[in-house]
Amino acid sequence: MCECGMGAGDYMTDMFLLCLFAGAFAGGFINGLTGFGTALFALGWWLQVMSPREAVAMILMISVLVGIQGAIEIWSAISWQRLARFVIPALIGIPLGLIALAHVDAQQLAILVGALLVVYGGYFAFRRNLPLIQGAYRGVDVGVGFAGGALGAMAGLSGVLPSMWCAMRPWSKREQRGVSQPYNMLVLGISMVGLAIDGTYSMAVLTNLVIALPVSLFAAFLGIRLFRCLTDSAYRRLVILMMLAAGVGLLLRTLVW
Repeated sequence: MCECGMGAGDYMTDMFLLCLFAGAFAGGFINGLTGFGTALFALGWWLQVMSPREAVAMILMISVLVGIQGAIEIWSAISWQRLARFVIPALIGIPLGLIALAHVDAQQLAILVGALLVVYGGYFAFRRNLPLIQGAYRGVDVGVGFAGGALGAMAGLSGVLPSMWCAMRPWSKREQRGVSQPYNMLVLGISMVGLAIDGTYSMAVLTNLVIALPVSLFAAFLGIRLFRCLTDSAYRRLVILMMLAAGVGLLLRTLVW
């Protein structure tokens, strides 16, 4: 992994461009297909050729800009009252997560989240019938929204808990995504503004974004096309499989890379 980062100001080798394009395509496609997971599928590529801070800065902006396509796709299915139960607590969780960031071991947190995803995904992914939790459970919505905001601030994993919870609810694929996608865009967007104020978006990062964004937008378009073909049940199972893959990837990136 490159510790110092390789920006656009340096010569762009074939390996740099390969990793840049591969990460942009993988992250964009998954975002278009499920509405989350950009970081988990792009970071593995981008961390090979740029610093973690540069890679995260790109992930945040790509996630927000690419997510606009998905948000338009499910706009009519958004329940604003339901979404508010997730978003408003997240606004409280984000600053508290930033405060906790100074006192939390990032590696241990990543291992804990990765293990949670593997257990959750591994248990539910291959069951014949997926469980559906009926009822209102507004308090759980609030708690998940708060925890997701804090987790997003601490580790950039804002979409994990809301997506896990939505996959267990008796909602259509558009209703599930009507919560997870705008929620994730909001939390990551706030984090992006914070990095921008801190001066992370240098000319090198912005140039890399200009190169990567068209690839991610096209890949997201393909992902959305596939999303339209999925049944509600198939989408729910796909999200759970994504959780399993994300957990394995997070553990590998934390323990091995």
